[in-house]
Amino acid sequence: MLTLLKRYWAVIRRPSVHFSLGFLTIGGFIGGILFWGAFNTAMELTNTEKFCTGCHEMRDNVFAELKSTIHYTNRSGVRAVCSNCHVPHDWTDKIARKMQASKEVWGKIFGTIDTPEKFEAKRLELAQHEWARFKANDSLECRNCHNYDSMDMTRQSQRAQNMHSTYLFSKEKTCIDCHKGIAHKLPHIPPGQGPSDTPGQDVPEPAPSASKASVASAQ
Repeated sequence: MLTLLKRYWAVIRRPSVHFSLGFLTIGGFIGGILFWGAFNTAMELTNTEKFCTGCHEMRDNVFAELKSTIHYTNRSGVRAVCSNCHVPHDWTDKIARKMQASKEVWGKIFGTIDTPEKFEAKRLELAQHEWARFKANDSLECRNCHNYDSMDMTRQSQRAQNMHSTYLFSKEKTCIDCHKGIAHKLPHIPPGQGPSDTPGQDVPEPAPSASKASVASAQ
């Protein structure tokens, strides 16, 4: 193996005999463009709703829940797909998130959540990972669409106005602190383990009342 590597390195270091420096430079430039285009296209394909819901683990669980929320169907016709909330929009952060998501391939291969029962058992752990990620980046994916400065407070409920003016505009809290149940059903959290950073949000009871709590927290 070492001999093969040395031979390969020698070939790379050897000056070109048949091609000019200009040809190699232009060829490398064109090759780089083609590689970048193919790489970026492949990465964007993994951000589509079709790709994200291609496996039954997502399609039958969290995607089914998303369909009943305002992020999926609303009066403005603007739909938030999976990647809008779960993949950063900035390129460097996006690459880091994609590398982190490679663990999901491992989970797919070994059937970590391949049944509804396994998914429910993991729901709280999975939710806590996303809550922590949103908390760490100040709900960046939320703020890519929802801008503080664009909010018309007069068109919000009195409760929303109070919460936003008290916690959001002062940056004391971030979006995910109050909107944990906005797109997916909240998991049941055992007594004493509820999030202490969530003002005014009720912790749901075990199913079947968990769905009702999710709807209430999203209003």
